[in-house]
Amino acid sequence: MQQFAFPFQHTTVNKLPSDVQALIVSATEATAKAYAPYSHFKVGAAVLLEDGSVLLGSNHENAAYPAGVCAERAALSVLDMNDKTHRVKAIAVTYLGGDEHGKPISPCGICRQTILEVQQWQDHPIAVYMCNPDGEVIMIEDAGYLLPFSFGSEFLSTPAPQSGDL
Repeated sequence: MQQFAFPFQHTTVNKLPSDVQALIVSATEATAKAYAPYSHFKVGAAVLLEDGSVLLGSNHENAAYPAGVCAERAALSVLDMNDKTHRVKAIAVTYLGGDEHGKPISPCGICRQTILEVQQWQDHPIAVYMCNPDGEVIMIEDAGYLLPFSFGSEFLSTPAPQSGDL
């Protein structure tokens, strides 16, 4: 039986480079804009583009839970709407609510698929910083590690979009 393993770094915010610290602060600020009246679990995401600009997103719940939008997908939607010329370097995800002294938050499966899709069309890895409110961080250098055996365009008869196609 084969085992699957991938590299990651378990650290704290203050040990990361200043641009990543700023990205995590931005994600934390985005949690304040979350709309979570049902779960009271607020999530913020910040996407760092190669030109240094940052796009923010927060979760928005709906009484029909599946109709809600996750923070990561909200931030990446801003990318889709406004700036397809700069590649995504990293995404940071933070939260408030629930067990705020718990482990760093990880993107859900749909968000993992969405991040991976962006990584595939830009043909460049996206680093993912998963954080908790206490400053604990798990970092992976390639979003593909979050979704091993992923479903992608290679399963479809339509070719994958390229960065200029979106």
